[in-house]
Amino acid sequence: MSRRVQIQEMLNEEPNDPFLNYALAQELLKEGLIEEGEAQLRAICTQQPDYVPAWFRLGQFLADEQRTDEAVSILQEGIATAKRTGDLHAASEMTQLLDLLT
Repeated sequence: MSRRVQIQEMLNEEPNDPFLNYALAQELLKEGLIEEGEAQLRAICTQQPDYVPAWFRLGQFLADEQRTDEAVSILQEGIATAKRTGDLHAASEMTQLLDLLT
């Protein structure tokens, strides 16, 4: 059984678990299912907006895809979220990436 299938089975039991949803997004991206992985990350940012890793990974993904304007916007939202939730380390990492893009 693939890792993605295992994660999806766990999500059947805990569909709102942000870590499991994030893990699914990572697996989708790793498998080359780019649109699905991006959609999964965006869903986390919308449905569980305090889950900071999703903001950072979505910003990284968009930067890797040369979608700089979108990456900048997502990173700015992610930095604000990280600061609001007290995750200053993530805010710093996202700020570094943002600085590289601007």
